[in-house]
Order: sequence, then C-alpha cells, then structure tokens
Amino acid sequence: MTTPMADPGQSDASEISARHPRLPSSAGKEDLHSALMDKLGLAIVTKEFPPHSLIHMTDLEEHYGVSRSVVREVIRVLSSMGMVASKRRLGTVVQPEHEWNLFDAAVIRWRLASDQRLEQLKSLSDLRVAIEPHAARLAAQQATLPAASELVSLSARMWAAAQVGNGEEFLELDIAFHSLVLETSGNAMFSQLHTLVTEILVGRTERGLMPLTPNHEALQFHQDVAKAIQHGDSDAAYSAMAKIVEQSVEETYDIWEQTHLGPAE
Repeated sequence: MTTPMADPGQSDASEISARHPRLPSSAGKEDLHSALMDKLGLAIVTKEFPPHSLIHMTDLEEHYGVSRSVVREVIRVLSSMGMVASKRRLGTVVQPEHEWNLFDAAVIRWRLASDQRLEQLKSLSDLRVAIEPHAARLAAQQATLPAASELVSLSARMWAAAQVGNGEEFLELDIAFHSLVLETSGNAMFSQLHTLVTEILVGRTERGLMPLTPNHEALQFHQDVAKAIQHGDSDAAYSAMAKIVEQSVEETYDIWEQTHLGPAE
C-alpha cells in the first residue's frame, strides 16, 4: 500500500493563489518559464512544498496562469536538478534535499534567498576553503604570462573601484578574478566551480552580507595572490588565497550578527 503524501495541490485555492500570484500575462514564454522556475524552486527550498509532497500540473497552470508547456518545461528542469521526480501512479513528487544537485547555480541562489542563507554560505565557504587556495597554488605553478598579468590588472582595478565606491564594478571584477584563478589552475573541474563562486559573491552582495566598502586588507590579499601567481610562488599564492576566503567567512558572520542583533545560529 502506498503511504499517503501531503498534497499542496489540494489546499484551498484562494490560499494558494494568495501565496503564489498569477504571473504577468504580458510576459513572453521565456520570462514565464524563468518566473515560474524561481517561484517553484524557492517554494521547494523553503518547504512551502515539503519533501514527498505532490505537485499537480493542472494546479500550477490555474494558480500561476501559465500554459501546460511552460509547466512541463519547468518540471523537467527541476527534475534534472533532483528537486522533483516523476513517480508512477503518483505524479510529480518533491524530493528531499539530499537528492538535489547542490552545485547547481539556481539551487544555490534559491538557498541563499531562503532563511537558511547563513547555513548555505557556511557550506559554500567551507568548499571555497578546500578548493580555492589549492587552485591558486596550481595557478602559480603553470599560469601563462597573459593570465598572470590579467590577474595583476584585475586586482589593481578592484582597488580602484573600491576607492571610488563603485560596488557594481567591484563585484564584476571580484568575480572575474576568482574565476580566472580557478581557470588558470589547469584543473577542468576547478574551473567549472566558477559559477559556484559567482553565486556566493553575488548572494553576499544582494543579501547585505558584504561590507559597504571593501576591506583594504582583503584588497591587499588579492594583490598578493596575483603577484604570487605571476612570480610562480605557489606557497605564497596558497596562503594569500586562504586569507581571502577566511576573511570572507569572518566578515559574513560579523555582518550577520550586527544585522540580527545577536550571534548567528
């Protein structure tokens, strides 16, 4: 006998409509797809659709005002992320977190938008501590002259952007810097983690977990990494990158505590 599952599709229609308003009728198919993807992804992450609950396509069509083809495509993509699965005789079933592709950029973004963002940032920071210093070490051992020169240039431009308070440009340069270090490591798997680092940096910025003005010490660490890679000093590159990541973790927790008027839980 199949164990009954919680079914959000059988909730009161007005309640669901209030939580999940219809999407703009004027939006194009791609916009509707993106909007529905974000709404459903975040709803699964925040457990509005809890693990093992059912999602009915007809309910999504009605409550969000979208076509069956849009719903099917969104469910297909969520399924590829491991967030939902098609079960015979049941339909679309929400999967528990351990089944999700936690490296997917969209999943990271939704988790950072939830009330579990600090836990997510900690997990991502732990991964950065394990990966980025080693990537910097490898980059110092094999970086080409153009790549090393570009890292030095990026670190200098980061400093200039910070000096004039251009936060948007600083974020773009910071992303480019860390992505290039991962790429220059020569490890293809490290290189593909650039999307993960991007989501961390963007997420911290969007959630107000970055200092209003970049820390001068952190800026110096970026220059230290670039110069160490340029000079082929693998130990110095490793050490400087470790300092960047460790300081990032400390800043995040400090800002969280200040914002929430108490220690982070």
